[in-house]
Amino acid sequence: MSIEDNKALVRRAYELTNRRELATFFELLAPEYVEHLPTGDKTREQVKDYADIFFNAFPDVRFKIVDMVAEGDKVAVLVNWRGTHKGVFMNILPTGNNIDITNANMIKIAGEKWVEFWNITDVRLMQQLGVIPQQGER
Repeated sequence: MSIEDNKALVRRAYELTNRRELATFFELLAPEYVEHLPTGDKTREQVKDYADIFFNAFPDVRFKIVDMVAEGDKVAVLVNWRGTHKGVFMNILPTGNNIDITNANMIKIAGEKWVEFWNITDVRLMQQLGVIPQQGER
């Protein structure tokens, strides 16, 4: 695939997620897919289970691509996501807080599928959930 094809595949994946077409989204992930999260690596099947938890915690979440660059078989993307914390997430009870953060993601693509994904989560998620203090607070 070309670099432009890889970028189009990443755009499509985020569009599917925003429309909650998760079955189609998961078809874009290779069977050997690995997702590297701050909490540890997840297989494709584990990510499916995690998706249920995530979208129950943030049912109105929307993803917006802020910037994207690609080289070879990798696409780097800054993704802003906004939503409301309405369900349990990482053992944090619902706060009702509005979340507005930007994550850096790197996606490795092979055979027109995502094979690897790295997620660098913005610390502001935990601040906005009230788990750690905002800058300037003690």
